[in-house]
Amino acid sequence: MTQEEQQLKELRLRENPFTRHNFFELETLERDRAVFRLDIRPESKNPYGMVHGGALYTLADDAAGAAVHTDGRHHVTQNGSLHFLKNQPGGIIRAEGRVRRRGKATCLAVVDITNEAGELLATGDFSYFCIDQD
Repeated sequence: MTQEEQQLKELRLRENPFTRHNFFELETLERDRAVFRLDIRPESKNPYGMVHGGALYTLADDAAGAAVHTDGRHHVTQNGSLHFLKNQPGGIIRAEGRVRRRGKATCLAVVDITNEAGELLATGDFSYFCIDQD
């Protein structure tokens, strides 16, 4: 992928309407790795005052998917599994997605969500299917 293509892809990931709607911010994008940040807001919380599980899952899918997209191809989520370990009511959390294995049609990524102290809040595995036609 050329530098220009990489910049366009990064802009597209930053400007994703669903990502912006959920208040996620792309902090890092490099080959096979991406980090998204969430400054926890009232809209991010469940009725118990903690980060909503759906917000955590979406943050994980965004980070893992962005890491997968760094090969310049187009992918869609095929499967995802997230283990919720801990939660919190405020502050900043980050999801780091990393490609574990890249194939011709599918790609496997892992993701960890941590808080500012580095505590693991959630961890998971996601698979993606490449939709580009040869």
